[in-house]
Amino acid sequence: LISIKELADVVLFDVAEGLAKGKALDIAQSTSVEGFDINLMGTSNYEDTKNSDVIIITAGIPRRPGMSRDDLLETNLKIIKQVSEGIKKTSPNAFVICITNPLDVIVMALQKYSGLPTNKVIGMAGILDTSRFKYFLSQELKVPVKNIDSLVLGGHGDTMVPIPNYTKVNGKLLNQLIKKEKLDEIIDRTRKGGGEINRLLEKGSAFYAPAASGIEMAESYIKNLKKTLPCAAFLNGEYGVKNIYAGVPVVIGSNGIEKVVELKLDKLEKNYFDNSIKAVRDLFEVAIKIDQELK
Repeated sequence: LISIKELADVVLFDVAEGLAKGKALDIAQSTSVEGFDINLMGTSNYEDTKNSDVIIITAGIPRRPGMSRDDLLETNLKIIKQVSEGIKKTSPNAFVICITNPLDVIVMALQKYSGLPTNKVIGMAGILDTSRFKYFLSQELKVPVKNIDSLVLGGHGDTMVPIPNYTKVNGKLLNQLIKKEKLDEIIDRTRKGGGEINRLLEKGSAFYAPAASGIEMAESYIKNLKKTLPCAAFLNGEYGVKNIYAGVPVVIGSNGIEKVVELKLDKLEKNYFDNSIKAVRDLFEVAIKIDQELK
């Protein structure tokens, strides 16, 4: 996607050097067909990624059927610690987009391990969750996805918070177009969207939609588009929450996260949001214990 959009030169990094080099070579050999003009390379050496403008992290084991995002925590925390140290050493000025699960806790750990400023470390989740929500709504209502405006807040997982009150279809409020029972089904499917794909694939997890979501964030940063996008961002009092990463609308421009957009939530939405924050905090406490054991 980066190549097709000609956003930037690309370095694919993996501890499995052959995998990174092979993927990069394969994509590079498609450049003449697609007509895009960028450089691609694969590596297992952090020095080859030096002074990157944007880093997108997908490192970690994928979820397998029956696994929760939380089950991934111990293994992926070890991996993200190594990645953080590599980034800190070679690209301390990068805008870092984290996609590794369990997302909210891993992006928090990434920021703490790397020491990068909070406005330059962000998690990709809300765009993906919103995209899934909009897709399921479009299938139910038989309308194009582009005619639906919506967003999903909170932690990435079973406590994510779709916001029907901020969802419009062709300018009409969602509650005028769909019964509560059907909407509840769609919200539940959205929360379990990643798991549904895991079960179907059996090995591996979603990658097309997460990639598209991450690239939208990268493009807004590189081109200073100042798009308002739902992402996992560091909260410092916004929504009544401090010192934690959670999914909220943010403005992304050339300075990274330039603003957290505060929406007015009704009582039920606020309860769901607070419950989601509690789930993130609880898991972060587990992460702290794991980190102490790693030391």
